[in-house]
Amino acid sequence: MTSADADSNDENGRSDLRRSGDEAINRAAERAKETAERNLPEWGELPLPHDTANLRQGADLHSGLLALLPMVGVWQGEGEGNDPESGEDYHFAQQIIISHDGQNFLNWQSRSWVIDEDARFVRPDLRETGYWRIGEDDSIELLLAHAEGSIELFYGRPLTQTSWELATDVVIKADSGRRTGGAKRLYGLVEDGDLAYVEERVDADGDLIPRLSAKLRRYAG
Repeated sequence: MTSADADSNDENGRSDLRRSGDEAINRAAERAKETAERNLPEWGELPLPHDTANLRQGADLHSGLLALLPMVGVWQGEGEGNDPESGEDYHFAQQIIISHDGQNFLNWQSRSWVIDEDARFVRPDLRETGYWRIGEDDSIELLLAHAEGSIELFYGRPLTQTSWELATDVVIKADSGRRTGGAKRLYGLVEDGDLAYVEERVDADGDLIPRLSAKLRRYAG
């Protein structure tokens, strides 16, 4: 293969990614017609802008967050998890709220609950809250606090205009918290406009194994 052929293949690959990203954004925009009127509730009068998960309402999105713009919204769906203590697989439902107030960060709230094979509630599962930031060089920072007793700092980069990959740099466990290892996460809008993700986490043996995966449909925004 000549260098010209290699350059051509590389350009074709980037072109395919752009087309795939454009299609995901277009389908997400089409689906958003059903959810465009929904947003977060507002509680009382505040002397600063309310958080919004709807780009059509509330404060304008900070220009520094444009590379994360497709994520803003309320997302709901189902996924599969692996319990690191029992080693057993299970099904869960999840809601993720990604909002902003015009400042240069995104608010992140995620909560999930275990469901049975008929999608009926079994018990609460994971809960986390945090912030997404992105630098001028497109480096992403994700700071998460977990209800089960740990704090994590992820770093990553956009892979395309609709996908983002991150890995932990720091994991801190509280004395009362559950043991947890480092993790990798990949988020992306898939072709039908849904938000999908996978998480791999280091187990007690130091191996990176699948922990969570889910596909979430836009509910608001």
